[in-house]
Amino acid sequence: MAYAPLVKYVASRMRASLPDHIDEADLISYGMVGLTNAIERFEPGRQTKFETYAITRIRGAIIDELRSLDWVPRSVRAKARQIERANTKLEAQFRRSPSDEEMIQELGMTEEEFQSALLDIANSTITALDELWTISDISGDQASLRDTVVDESAADPEAALDREELKQRLAEAIGRLPEREKLVIALYYYESLTLREIGEVMGVTESRVSQLHTKAVLRLRSRLDSPDTSDW
Repeated sequence: MAYAPLVKYVASRMRASLPDHIDEADLISYGMVGLTNAIERFEPGRQTKFETYAITRIRGAIIDELRSLDWVPRSVRAKARQIERANTKLEAQFRRSPSDEEMIQELGMTEEEFQSALLDIANSTITALDELWTISDISGDQASLRDTVVDESAADPEAALDREELKQRLAEAIGRLPEREKLVIALYYYESLTLREIGEVMGVTESRVSQLHTKAVLRLRSRLDSPDTSDW
């Protein structure tokens, strides 16, 4: 009960980027499963705060349940893949992040269709950048890299190397984002501002911030999925 507020915190953060029909009470219910799992599996001897460990488990439990419901339309998933592929192609061609106009031309969409697609994807995005920092452990759960450390007195060298490589790749990918998208990422993930608060800072609507966030996440995913990063 002492850590139950963590569940509400995670659920409310995730609820902001989900469709209206997803109830926060349901997210809290799913998250309590993750909290229980975290309590049962947490090892106090590790150099990790329980809150940090629990938030990962709570988020993972919510994501697993939402995925099992398969609430995201196939058309939205297809749009996301289409935009990711177009972004990857144009980045390789131009050696920079493509503009909206270049993306629209490549996709064969109108401006309205492109912006509408970004909003649809934004409303179906559960994990955003968090998923880039997680892996699956032997039980199939979502777990952070620190959960893979077996030796309680020292980090596993291979896991530490993988983590540092991932951090470096992600930092480089973020560094190549357009300035407005980079600002959204910084304010959302590092300053913990809501989309509405970011909109107030940038002087734009919450919907526009959501679109910028979605474009940034799709760019980062396409870059991290690409095996060849020499041309970034």
